[in-house]
Amino acid sequence: MENYTIIIFILAIVIGLSAFAEKSKLPYPILLVIVGVAIGFIPTMTEIEINPEIIFLIFLPPLLYDASFNISPKDFKTNINTIGALAVSLVFMTAAGIAVVAYFIIPGMTWPLAFVLGAILSATDAVAAISITKGLKISHKTITILEGESLINDASALVAYRFAVAAVMGSSFIIWKATLEFMFLLGGGFLVGFVIAKILAFILTKVHKNVNVTISFMLLMPFVAYLVAEHLHVSGVIAVVILGLSIARFSNKIFPESLKNNSRNLWDVIIFLLNGLIFILIGLNFRYVLKDIDDQMILPYIGYAFIITIVALLIRMVRIFLQKINLQKAFQNTRGKRKVSEHALLDTKNSIILSWSGMRGIVSLAIAIGLPKVLENGNPFPERNAIIFISVAVVLLTLIGQGLTLPWVVKKLNDKEAIKKN
Repeated sequence: MENYTIIIFILAIVIGLSAFAEKSKLPYPILLVIVGVAIGFIPTMTEIEINPEIIFLIFLPPLLYDASFNISPKDFKTNINTIGALAVSLVFMTAAGIAVVAYFIIPGMTWPLAFVLGAILSATDAVAAISITKGLKISHKTITILEGESLINDASALVAYRFAVAAVMGSSFIIWKATLEFMFLLGGGFLVGFVIAKILAFILTKVHKNVNVTISFMLLMPFVAYLVAEHLHVSGVIAVVILGLSIARFSNKIFPESLKNNSRNLWDVIIFLLNGLIFILIGLNFRYVLKDIDDQMILPYIGYAFIITIVALLIRMVRIFLQKINLQKAFQNTRGKRKVSEHALLDTKNSIILSWSGMRGIVSLAIAIGLPKVLENGNPFPERNAIIFISVAVVLLTLIGQGLTLPWVVKKLNDKEAIKKN
């Protein structure tokens, strides 16, 4: 009962702080994280245990479904090359880059443990980026790429994490098996999402005149798709994304405008509360992660987290600017039919904003806290507390550091563009 009281208390804080953030022009995710950290240090505050499976089930389906439902299928297809590069290749590049740095700078890190840390921090959280950039003058293309990346990169990160943890547990890593499993997870997730979308579309054609029933089915199905996919050991993330994309196209054909508005209003409230709860929970958990760390190691670990944050940002920047060059080359290639549309090209401004929007969030936190406590032989999972602490520190550093400076970066780039035009 005490936990439920705390959750209600937190939701009240979320609503109040969001109103305050709007007046103060401060990005509300940053404000919520900072307040969450502060609340966590209140002596009488009870620890809220985060169950990673519950986090994935409660937060991922509605957030992914909402993003995929609202993304333009045409814009998604136009920018699929860049979205794929960021959501798949960049995730594995980031995991490998962080692993190399962690292995050489953090005492006690073996290669498998370093890859576990890299996998935890490999995926960015576009929920944070989009929440922070809301109201800023950012192009529709940039928002589409950020949203598209977030729809797929969690699946890539979870695959990398699974193999890294298996390596720590003693399993050998075989590249062709990993590739095959990745394709199976994505393909299986796609199939589950497609089948459930067909079932939902059939149901909605029968009940779409009943607003309450229709909206209830649309609220329920992302959770059903996620649970069915996870039960079949395929990607729940991809299943929900395919469901959202399919139902978005279907709803445009048969839903009256009043139903769309009612549905949109309800989803807006749900997503607003879930987002707020995510950022408060990230801040709240810092105190409880801190208590398991030796006092002498706190500053060194924060230092390691800072270095890893910089490395992740540089890897992202390099990959995005390489993508910009590759798209330009493909577009200019006059042999045969052009494979790249002019609308898919990235300019310097978009590339910088995409690079700076690489913040980590709730998925990294949930994966870190979900690390096994013991190995199969009964021994404690090595360096577990250090990995969790560094992961949480990187999440906070990216959210607060990049989050606070992103509006400034966008403003400077917009001003520079305005000067050029004049």
